[in-house]
Amino acid sequence: MKIACLIGEIELTGELGRWRPAAARETVEPGLELIRLDLECPEPETPPRLTVEWRMPLVDMHFLWQPNGAFVRKIPADWCAPLNSDLATSAPVLLLGSQSGENRLLFAVSEAMRPVRFKAGVHEESCEVICSVELFSRPEAPISSYHAELRLDFRPLFYADAIRDAFAWFAAFPEYAAAAVPPAAYEPFYSSWYSYHQELFAPELERECALAAQYGMKGLIVDDGWQTDDNRRGYAYCGDWEISKRRFPDMRAHVERIHRLGMKYLVWFSVPFVGDRSRNRERFRDKVLYRIPALETAVLDPRFPEVREFLISTYVKTLQEWDIDGFKLDFIDSFRFEGEDPAIRENYAGRDFKSLPEAVNRLLSETRSRLERIRPGILIEFRQSYIGPAVRKYGNLFRAGDCPGDILSNRLSTIDLRLSSGNTAVHSDMLEWSARDTAENAALQLLNVIFSVPQISVRLAAIPEEHRNMLKFWLGFMRVHREVLLFGKLTPYHPELNYPLVVAETDAETVIAVYGAGTEVRVPGRPGTCCWIVNGSGADQLLLDLPLPAREAVRFDATGRRISGAPLAAGLSRIPFSKSGLLELRF
Repeated sequence: MKIACLIGEIELTGELGRWRPAAARETVEPGLELIRLDLECPEPETPPRLTVEWRMPLVDMHFLWQPNGAFVRKIPADWCAPLNSDLATSAPVLLLGSQSGENRLLFAVSEAMRPVRFKAGVHEESCEVICSVELFSRPEAPISSYHAELRLDFRPLFYADAIRDAFAWFAAFPEYAAAAVPPAAYEPFYSSWYSYHQELFAPELERECALAAQYGMKGLIVDDGWQTDDNRRGYAYCGDWEISKRRFPDMRAHVERIHRLGMKYLVWFSVPFVGDRSRNRERFRDKVLYRIPALETAVLDPRFPEVREFLISTYVKTLQEWDIDGFKLDFIDSFRFEGEDPAIRENYAGRDFKSLPEAVNRLLSETRSRLERIRPGILIEFRQSYIGPAVRKYGNLFRAGDCPGDILSNRLSTIDLRLSSGNTAVHSDMLEWSARDTAENAALQLLNVIFSVPQISVRLAAIPEEHRNMLKFWLGFMRVHREVLLFGKLTPYHPELNYPLVVAETDAETVIAVYGAGTEVRVPGRPGTCCWIVNGSGADQLLLDLPLPAREAVRFDATGRRISGAPLAAGLSRIPFSKSGLLELRF
């Protein structure tokens, strides 16, 4: 089946059998098209594997962006493996952009629940880009009808605007309506993970939070370790979800002490895991999808109603008994098949859903609904890569994937998440640094995530005074300028160069973060406005192009110490700059 479109033809292939396909094309505006695909079958059947493919000349295309791109921005060959998305993995969006930063092709698929395989690759023989979308690449439960939309955007927009438009399109579907985001989601948190791992004890956390509150941190995330006396990592003891009395003798009183510091309290759960040494392992022996030997755990099958009820009632009980404020729900992407679906040989016995994505959707939707009824504004964190359009309706915090001590990964992840997450709060991965490092190097942890909400995970009592001054200064800056940093228009330049220059602006102020040494910074100064330039480049000078004289220019070092303040002339000039420092320009 062939469908005419702006680029010529799109071809639909697959062994359709009794399935009847129909397609319609709509031009939304010049350069933006929707292809609507419908499938019908006389009675429920496993849907056929379908491929939608098209090709176009490789003209002025120099990088590829996708939601979990990280360091891989290249346009691959057409024989390379495709990208994957599903409810708990990334999102079916891909953009090809020019060196000037303009969109040349963005395509997105409305299917953000079931698995989708998609790619854009260069065909060597013709120097064309072959693009494809594969639906039902894994066996699905029987259905009798199906609808999906393919969005093709060729408009020469700045690439980031094209991405934001695509994710706004997702958000307009009722099934992807995003959860409300309470103000607390935008506050900096302290996380126990890197600083304590599984060596958690209530008195130590309370002392740590007393310090964290002094820096303006407004929440505590208690990670893995609260539920077990074992500290050997792994997940063998997950699944019973009973507090370690040795670590937390009186959990509710402990939570209340954290609340009195003005901090919210979130608790970690590895949602799908029922560990090999848990008592519930026997209870759910025949209700798992597969086992992970290396982690000493099995993965529950949420298609069983008793599995969903067990998980949801566990969170409800935790919320009610401990009076906490939210949850870090981890490992959602483990709800998948490893090999054959075990339900097939059992003829789906005991399961009220045949489709795994639909069961996960029911689990997470009911979790949010029941928790929200008890505590409106409940905070729920999900971690990259489960950050797609469907997941936005369950959680209101998206955190960058684990990258301990890695400033570049954290920068790439948080900027990518800002482009794809709408108003969902984007948090950095937990920040840690060595107490033996310089304050300038430690500050880079914050500077590289300055357009997101920071999570701090160092032992505050153990860092030197210079580090404490640095942390107080930069967290204070992020708090005072939150409006522009988190809600202003975000313009991240050159994703193919790892975002060497990122700008956020409102009508009143601009923040420019420079991460590439030698980058020329064009300052958008207007009379009566203020511009802040953050030096994350490692250089001791920056090349600034001022459109008009700055009546005031104040420099700060990495710890917030004021260095000088004097006017700057208009034009291009090299300005001495503290490493990890800040320049305030007033026009």
